[in-house]
Amino acid sequence: MQFSHIGRSGLEVSRLCLGAMTFGRETSKKDSLKMMDMFKDRGGNFIDTANVYSQGLSEEIVGEWLGNQNREDWVIATKVRFPMGDGPNHKGLGRKHIFSSIQDSLDRLGTDYVDILYVHAWDYNTRLEETLSTLSSVVESGMARYIGVSNHSGWQLQRALDVSEFRDLEPYIILQAKYNLLIRETEWELLPVVKNHGMGFVAWGPLFGGWLSGRYTRDMSAPPRGSRVETAEEKGWFESWSRYNRESTWKVIDEVLEVARETGKSPAQVSLNWLLQKPITGPIIGASKIHHLEDNLDSAEWQLSAEHMARLDEISRPELPYPYDFLEMAKGV
Repeated sequence: MQFSHIGRSGLEVSRLCLGAMTFGRETSKKDSLKMMDMFKDRGGNFIDTANVYSQGLSEEIVGEWLGNQNREDWVIATKVRFPMGDGPNHKGLGRKHIFSSIQDSLDRLGTDYVDILYVHAWDYNTRLEETLSTLSSVVESGMARYIGVSNHSGWQLQRALDVSEFRDLEPYIILQAKYNLLIRETEWELLPVVKNHGMGFVAWGPLFGGWLSGRYTRDMSAPPRGSRVETAEEKGWFESWSRYNRESTWKVIDEVLEVARETGKSPAQVSLNWLLQKPITGPIIGASKIHHLEDNLDSAEWQLSAEHMARLDEISRPELPYPYDFLEMAKGV
């Protein structure tokens, strides 16, 4: 397993991060514990969860496993933002909810601190200054070592970084956002902000609900029964069949399958290795089945050739809308 510092911080993490969103939901407690054992055996040290995952059950499972480990060997990240109860102050990024949420997360995780506390998304109902000053207090109190941000637009991230700098508050050291061969719009605004401010970046949804795992092919008329994409169709999630059953998707998948054939690797490994060769901290790998995790972990043990990277870059490159098309043209002038 390779390791990388998170941006310009002193925190070093495995380039593959284990996502715990499925723990207690698609994945049983027994299998979740086995997955963390496997991740440890393969050299990983970075686990990502959130208070809202199975309404705290994911954190509890991670906490039970963590209780049998050397705490200092592990980088544990969790999140705050979404509802954890029916009351008006059981959600959001206000001072009251942030402090109660982090304490509840620490209790479930069975630890005195988390290494990273993310805000799970922008809060339109709370002043940014209140959120950032509260997060600074959380770090000063020792309940979190660092703070991070997830699911923000470019202007939101830039605004938060500017306010932190102007008011001398704790800055976000890492962004967590969706990024994969089918979702590359992240490159337009978010990754440049991350680079400019020396932040780390971890990609969630690297296989996009299984679309990039090799399970789906253009000859299908519908997703397989019981698949994540079928569930997404029923629940209106991002990865729904009706939204991504289109030629641009199948062109990318065809190329992933061809590169997998040429390299002798699985399509999932090809998709993950493409991310591992991008200038990011790494992808978050989550699985509902142990053999899927084992396959994903193997993505870190080899490298796509420059030719394969170029082919995947080209086939997956989205058409630039304005103003990005104009800005791209202006680079050479």
